[in-house]
Amino acid sequence: MKTKALRLPAASIALAVTLLAAFLVLFSPLSASAHDSLVSSSPAADSEVDVLPAELTLTFSAKLIDGEGATEVVVTGPDGEKATDGPATVEGAIVTQPLLAAAPAGEYHVIWKVVSSDGHPTSDEYFFTVTTGSDAGATNQPSAAPTSATPSEAASATPETAAPDEPATNDGSGASAWIWVLSIGGILVIVALMVWYSVRRRRDGTETGSETGSEPPSER
Repeated sequence: MKTKALRLPAASIALAVTLLAAFLVLFSPLSASAHDSLVSSSPAADSEVDVLPAELTLTFSAKLIDGEGATEVVVTGPDGEKATDGPATVEGAIVTQPLLAAAPAGEYHVIWKVVSSDGHPTSDEYFFTVTTGSDAGATNQPSAAPTSATPSEAASATPETAAPDEPATNDGSGASAWIWVLSIGGILVIVALMVWYSVRRRRDGTETGSETGSEPPSER
């Protein structure tokens, strides 16, 4: 009886360890399926360029999911006007956004939204500065140059309006963190229950053995 009582806890603990390993294997892909991050950009964040380039490129850590409305890039100039020229295109992990040929000097605000390889949308924003305005193609409109003096006020206002977009990126990471917390908590509860059950069975077996062992002396 004592041998059986000792084997029951060992079997239960082995079962608990097996369940724990199974949960770790099942939930380990969650760490690998984190949202794809922005590796580099051109123009880069907080950088200075002479003139606005023909296109803006964003390079991510993995191949993105493309589709209607999946990818969106908004580039706003210092005058508050959009500096994009057509929709963005996705090729693997690289997003390319055409820009206008003529653009004033000043600070530019970039807001991007993509769908990661794990199927979750992610977004962020950054700024870069154009030191020299290019007005090619706007020869008949020299009034475009003076507007570069006024946009400094509009540029300071645009970051405030774009601020609500920032929490959208934190919601996804917060949700995944809660999934991890709940998963680990569930595993710990299961292991605790299995250990408690094993200890209880062991105590019951010990008490049963002591009772059966005390019977023969009473008969004598």
